[in-house]
Amino acid sequence: MQYDPVKRQLGVVFNRSPFLRKLFYRLLDLLLLRCWHIQRELRPWTRTQREGDVHIYDAGAGFGQYSYWLSGLLPNAHITAVDVKEEQVADCNAFFQRIGRPRVRFEVGDVTRFQRPNTFGLVVCVDVMEHILEDEAALRCYSTSLKPGGMLIISTPSDQGGSDVHEEGEGSFIEEHVRDGYNIDDIRAKCLRNGFSKVEARFSYGIPGRLSWKLSMKWPLLMLNTSRLFFLILPFYYLLAYPIAFMLNMADVRMKHPTGTGLVVKAWR
Repeated sequence: MQYDPVKRQLGVVFNRSPFLRKLFYRLLDLLLLRCWHIQRELRPWTRTQREGDVHIYDAGAGFGQYSYWLSGLLPNAHITAVDVKEEQVADCNAFFQRIGRPRVRFEVGDVTRFQRPNTFGLVVCVDVMEHILEDEAALRCYSTSLKPGGMLIISTPSDQGGSDVHEEGEGSFIEEHVRDGYNIDDIRAKCLRNGFSKVEARFSYGIPGRLSWKLSMKWPLLMLNTSRLFFLILPFYYLLAYPIAFMLNMADVRMKHPTGTGLVVKAWR
């Protein structure tokens, strides 16, 4: 399935006003289980950064939902968000200026080349690595851009059914993915040989998360990719489906999974 056309359609709808954009971010926070996992990992980090000069790099920022969430928790933080899509970067810059968050700046750039040596205390990389062929080049840029002791956090599919691939030769559910998922030991090793001194990796999207993903993301995306008329049906679908997905998400973030279709990786320079 092509994910980008659906994202563009959603962007057109929610870019009409700052209120709708904020509502969109809130919906993403509620629906996307990876947001639950990333926010759970980053909340303790943000509590240690209330004072002082904080610099954050949002690598492959997309719609900018993580820059929005972090800038809300850390109003004094300087956030540099990079994405390859010029139109999306322009939209995000306009939005953050309109809501009075000038410390958040979006730039057009390639995460496999963008570097700001010894600048950032945190690099956020969510739903990005599975789109990059030169993943080790990106990791080297991240480690170079971090200050000593700075942290990288990654959310990406695993090779245990990530990208909805369960058998050899099966295609990824998201066509834009260049790999179906990472082996947990492989991504640890890649981090360690590209400038990081310590790596922690764990599985996400265990049994509850996989069920929630189908209910709250896969099936709605398939419907939207079929016809735009499903935009009209979607609110009624979520009224029924989301309470179940919410409970499944809550269970997934609270459990330790022996395996899962997602990975959350933290690495320190």
